[in-house]
Amino acid sequence: MFRPLQQPHAMPSFRIESRHEGPVAGIDEAGRGPLAGPVLAAAVILDRTRAKRSLLRLLDDSKKLEPEERERAYRALRRSEAVLIGVGAASAREIDRFNILQASFLAMRRAVAALPAPPNLALVDGNRPPRLPCTVEIVVSGDSLSYSIAAASIVAKVTRDRIMRLLDVRHPGYGWATNVGYSVPEHLAALEALGPTPHHRFSFAPLGRLL
Repeated sequence: MFRPLQQPHAMPSFRIESRHEGPVAGIDEAGRGPLAGPVLAAAVILDRTRAKRSLLRLLDDSKKLEPEERERAYRALRRSEAVLIGVGAASAREIDRFNILQASFLAMRRAVAALPAPPNLALVDGNRPPRLPCTVEIVVSGDSLSYSIAAASIVAKVTRDRIMRLLDVRHPGYGWATNVGYSVPEHLAALEALGPTPHHRFSFAPLGRLL
């Protein structure tokens, strides 16, 4: 089941989480738009009674943070005993098979399954509810409103960027270490010159035109 939820506030807090009993997981994804690489999802449970203010001050929508700020927050989340993290991915082939929305939902289910403990509730960034083994609330702009979702957005973004840097070593020439698979001129020119890799999303329009 799910209940849609939209909040007017602009800064992350525990306001949404505090309405619920038991563990609450924030869920967000990274990598829906690129032409290459997996879509990544993270599920993060923050213990509201134990999370330190020094950690919470680092959390915000990952898109608002500079790369070094995201890395600092990611390391702090990984070190904290008040944080449980699950990460899930869907490959480029699964994106081609199911479409990007359903592949994102698949990555979210895998992220929840990877948590060390199951949540009672999942707060999911966006306006479409995935099917999860717990109650779901969708929160528009949730990564700017909820500490849990902001943490998930940081974990998803940093993890995916690291994966793309590893793939850049295996498939040089596409600039994935910096463009992380997006359709920038450097990437499109490399596709013309080198052709696609197994990590490209053939169902995306630029790949269809090239092929």
